Amino acid sequence: MPAGAPRVFVSHLSGVAVFDPNGDQVGRVRDVVVMLRVGGRPPRVLGLVVEVVSRRRIFLPMTRVTGVESGQVITTGVVNMRRFEQRPTETLVLGELLDRRVRLDTDEPGAAEVTVLDVSMAQLPARRDWEIDKVFVRRGKSGALRRKGETLTVDWSTVSGFSLAEEGQGAENLVATFEQLRPADLANVLHHLSPKRRGEVAAALDDDRLADVLEELPDDDQVEILSKLKEERAADVLEAMDPDDAADLLAELPDDEQERLLTLMQPQEAAGVRRLLSYEEHTAGGLMTTEPIVLRPDATVADALARIRNPDLSPALAAQVYVCRPPDDTPTGKYLGLVHFQRLLRDPPFTQLGAIVDTDLQPLEPDTALPSVTSFLATYNMISAPVVDESGSLLGAVTVDDVLDHLLPDDWRETTLLGPEGGGPADPPADPIAEAADDR
Repeated sequence: MPAGAPRVFVSHLSGVAVFDPNGDQVGRVRDVVVMLRVGGRPPRVLGLVVEVVSRRRIFLPMTRVTGVESGQVITTGVVNMRRFEQRPTETLVLGELLDRRVRLDTDEPGAAEVTVLDVSMAQLPARRDWEIDKVFVRRGKSGALRRKGETLTVDWSTVSGFSLAEEGQGAENLVATFEQLRPADLANVLHHLSPKRRGEVAAALDDDRLADVLEELPDDDQVEILSKLKEERAADVLEAMDPDDAADLLAELPDDEQERLLTLMQPQEAAGVRRLLSYEEHTAGGLMTTEPIVLRPDATVADALARIRNPDLSPALAAQVYVCRPPDDTPTGKYLGLVHFQRLLRDPPFTQLGAIVDTDLQPLEPDTALPSVTSFLATYNMISAPVVDESGSLLGAVTVDDVLDHLLPDDWRETTLLGPEGGGPADPPADPIAEAADDR
């Protein structure tokens, strides 16, 4: 490769913004598509997988990339919005090459087996074509990203073993590449991986991170991933999930498997999930979470503000606190009312909640049907609502995000709902110029 030829490591492209010549953002890079070649020849870079505003993934050929620099990708402006579908001859660099165990052709004893941490691609001189030219590897055993080991950058031609059928690939470096992604975006990444690779990535995530991601995945993906975990770990992940999401996932499993996992969970965690499973799915009881913010009437505004500052709470749950007589855990003592966070901001910190509690809003009953729950939230402009049993105890709270999950189509996570600018049709007609330019 001639000196000065443009080169970029592929992991540095993850999440990089893609712009058209006018400076308008097209989307973000999610992977690089290459074609492996025989005889040790460097793989040809076919293009980029770009996630547009609507979360649809499209293919951007490298022939339409005019610049890869300063943390951005510049295109010719001609983009085909057809959904990307990987072909049998294509390989995804981030999804399928990172963490692979390969062989380094060397005469040095004990240094043959290495782990791929990254690869770089370089532009060929006087052309728009790109090739994978270098491989960044770590010597030694695989399996721990933090483990010390010599790293080095070698030519592609000096390594062998990029077989996509290889087992035990690992996923630590892929996980590190997507560390900054929101759970919903990482879930989208997992959904587009092969089942084998999806299982490897799930195994590499810690329990809390995996729990957050599972909550954002389609039901089929959730069940598939959970079934590949050891039962003890599956129970730990279920405990880390919101109780309503854990109940929804367990409801997709056979009864015997459901019971085994509930038995392995901590009794207190399992009790809340069992309670949710006892309600019909499309009722307030089936939709609610059993972990809203519950405080006693003698708690102060300062106490409430401290609770809603918890970064692990969703915005919907942090919007208000529920005031109840002891005990504080659901099902609680007598439910007295709620206090919205806006009221908390208006009153002095020492004010007791019992003095400002809103008692006018009637709570929902657990058997309230989904349409009535939706109407309740819309009528009173609420983003969450209390669910109280016939004895007056607070059972939980229904949040607007859980209501939306049940109002949208079952496959809404897999279906593009918006066009490329956020308001167009789901699948706009492909650009005829782009069609002609697409050489895939």
